Amino acid sequence: MAGRTVAVSNPDKVYFPQTGHTKLDVIRYYLTVAEGALRGVAGRPMVLKRFVHGAAGEAFFQKRAPSARPDWIETVELSFPSGRTAEEIVVRDAAQLVWVANLGCIDLNPHPVRADNLDHPDELRVDLDPVPGVGWPQIVAVALVARDVLADFGLTGWPKTSGSRGIHIYCRIEPRWTFTEVRGAAVALAREIERRAPDLATARWWKEERHGVFVDYNQNAKDRTIASAYSVRPTPDARVSAPLTWDELADCRPEAFTIDTMPVRYAAVGDLSGGIDDQAGSLEPLLKLAADHEAAGLPDAPWPPHFDKQAGEQPRVQPSKRRPSTPRQPGDTGQPGSARQPGSGRQASGTREPTAPSAPAPPAPGKASGATGRRKSTMPLIEVARAASQGEAMLGLDRWKERHGDVWPYLEPSDVLVDSMRGRSSTWTRIRLNLRNVPAGQRPAQEALDVDYNPWAGGG
Repeated sequence: MAGRTVAVSNPDKVYFPQTGHTKLDVIRYYLTVAEGALRGVAGRPMVLKRFVHGAAGEAFFQKRAPSARPDWIETVELSFPSGRTAEEIVVRDAAQLVWVANLGCIDLNPHPVRADNLDHPDELRVDLDPVPGVGWPQIVAVALVARDVLADFGLTGWPKTSGSRGIHIYCRIEPRWTFTEVRGAAVALAREIERRAPDLATARWWKEERHGVFVDYNQNAKDRTIASAYSVRPTPDARVSAPLTWDELADCRPEAFTIDTMPVRYAAVGDLSGGIDDQAGSLEPLLKLAADHEAAGLPDAPWPPHFDKQAGEQPRVQPSKRRPSTPRQPGDTGQPGSARQPGSGRQASGTREPTAPSAPAPPAPGKASGATGRRKSTMPLIEVARAASQGEAMLGLDRWKERHGDVWPYLEPSDVLVDSMRGRSSTWTRIRLNLRNVPAGQRPAQEALDVDYNPWAGGG
């Protein structure tokens, strides 16, 4: 490929136990759609998300390029919010693509910048992430709202399935704004989508406040990556992230696009993202909206936890654990579901009117209320499972449901908080339940976890 010979180790290793697809099947898939797959990653630094034990095994993230690599593998040095640097892989041709896949990279996770301009993203990414229980029609409805908002602000959105449950919309932008500015534009975009569809979408970062489809603006923060178009995803049925036309979005289903069906589709319709590089837009209109939000008193939205506190950001603590001195977002009453009331607390401009903070929760029994004392949560959250994989965690949730069949009907989809957590080099899953809708006398107490994974044991 590309004039080079690439050796594939363990080609018959089964990567997808349910479908029987092997490592070589994954590599052959990527060669079939190579032009489209390269369009999403070419010239971009890439985090290596390696599934060395297949899709059902635990993945680990490798930012630094392997020291043992061919001399035709390109790298570039990135700096991270922590201050550290790393040489990351840059893929430009099919040979490099296969070499990466041979490392166990089932999906491809590029940064939104090019190797020749690392400080200025050329891609705005809209990640529509449904809370558990939200159906495909609602996700599509939010995607169509996002398309219209982008168009109103001078940007062209290119949709694709995430390869899991959500939808991604990518916009090429002129590479002249910093990561902070691009993220600020993404925050304004998310808030505008929520303003136009308050019952369907949310821009709220904290999971205990979310409902419907979360517009994940923080995917535009520096050091965040998303699986690119045509990526195979580590799902049991070997789904792929499929570029779509807006006309077919409503009638398609994400499970229809797999490692087997995508090559047939690709041969029939070609690369539907083929024109994306020809439509780079300006962020100025969205940045103007962000400035209007700030002038109206709306604080910066929370950043990812591994970032230092940013200028203008409210204290980074979940609403249920805020102290009296912790200011709330304008319009945040502290009550569950307050953010989703259509038109509630909104001015004509779409910004929220400030309201007084709710009364603080009392100190937890036996704890002080000072700077080091933990406070009792204002929401009745319990933890159900900690597991190395989401599938194992969900099995723990199923067992909890069997033990508490009288309680489960009270819970809404947004009350099930499934968190993908990062250990030192791999992800793990935590599941919590918000019992706010369960009558106080029927709320189960926190139990010992029957799935209790320790992500820090053994250097996890």
